[in-house]
Amino acid sequence: MFIAITPHVSVAPQIAPADVALATAQGFRTIVNNRPDGESLDQPPGAEIEAACMAQGLDYVAIPIDHTGFSLEQVEAMAGAMANGPVLAFCRSGTRSCNLWALAAAKAGTAPADIVAAAGEGGYNVAGLMPLLKQLSGA
Repeated sequence: MFIAITPHVSVAPQIAPADVALATAQGFRTIVNNRPDGESLDQPPGAEIEAACMAQGLDYVAIPIDHTGFSLEQVEAMAGAMANGPVLAFCRSGTRSCNLWALAAAKAGTAPADIVAAAGEGGYNVAGLMPLLKQLSGA
C-alpha cells in the first residue's frame, strides 16, 4: 500500500485512520496529507487522520493540493515535512504526493534525472515536470 520513492519518502493512495498504526510500525515519523477535505465523499476527514497520528506519536502535516496545481509555498512546506522523515505522503492516488515530493527534492538540489528515476521506480512518471525540476534545482 505504501510505495517507497526514496528510503525516506513513501507515497500512498488515500489512507484511513487505521492505517496510521501500520505507518508507525513501518517507521514513519510524519504523515503528509495532500488531499483537500471534501474532495470525495468516501475520504475520511483530515482531522480523523491527524487524531490517529497524534495517538501514535506521529507528526501530521496538511498540504492540500487541488486542481489549481502546485505553489512554491506548498513545495517549501513539503521540504519542511521531509526534514522530519521518514515521511508518508498521501492523496487520492499518490500522484500529487509524488509530484510534490519531486518538486521539493528538486528545490533541495537533487538532480532532476535522479528524481525522475526514483519516481519511476515507484511507478510514477514525473518526466512532464522536467522543466520545472530543472528550474527549481538550478540544473
